[in-house]
Amino acid sequence: MLLKKLLVIFALLVMTSVYAHAETNVVIKGEYTRVPGVQFNFDEKQVEIIEFFSFYCGHCFEFEAYIPVIKGNFPKKTNWKYIPIYWGEGSPKPGEAYLIAKDAGKGEEMKKAIFKALFIEEKDIGKVEVLEELGLKLGLGFDFSHKLRTGEKAGEVGKAILMTKKYGIDETPTLIIAGNLKTTPSMLEHNIGNLRDNTITILKSLLNK
Repeated sequence: MLLKKLLVIFALLVMTSVYAHAETNVVIKGEYTRVPGVQFNFDEKQVEIIEFFSFYCGHCFEFEAYIPVIKGNFPKKTNWKYIPIYWGEGSPKPGEAYLIAKDAGKGEEMKKAIFKALFIEEKDIGKVEVLEELGLKLGLGFDFSHKLRTGEKAGEVGKAILMTKKYGIDETPTLIIAGNLKTTPSMLEHNIGNLRDNTITILKSLLNK
């Protein structure tokens, strides 16, 4: 039993030293702040990027076109997670629709479709009927509509709001890179092209490219 405890302690020390090594031996360039109380997390192989976005956000719609560019600079080296949130008068339903579609393997397609519906087609994406129409076009039928109308993902969208408090999110899009590196448009003159370039700079620092 004592031997097992010692092995566990040793393993934890090794893991801690790996993370410390990853952070202290990399000079991270770019504009960012550290999220207080959240651990830096990078295994030196793949970088996790959490994007907090809103379907009602014009900057998020603009940034959507840059994500493939960023990913293309680091093939298979980034792991993107999208967290849909909504502000003020916005509806939670677009976020719910995205999460339901994601479970069905159509998340990316639904995300693009919702953005297009609002910013190009000028439709009310808060209406369930509009989202159902998008679902049908993507091959999502009755099951999608049922889950959307019964609010199956309402709880998950609510948890996303709690996550904004943890990470101090007050604008979109906000990126959390490698656990606790936060970068936002306001750090970069509210220029989304600058956000793209800054994200690439941070990732190059981490991945030694």
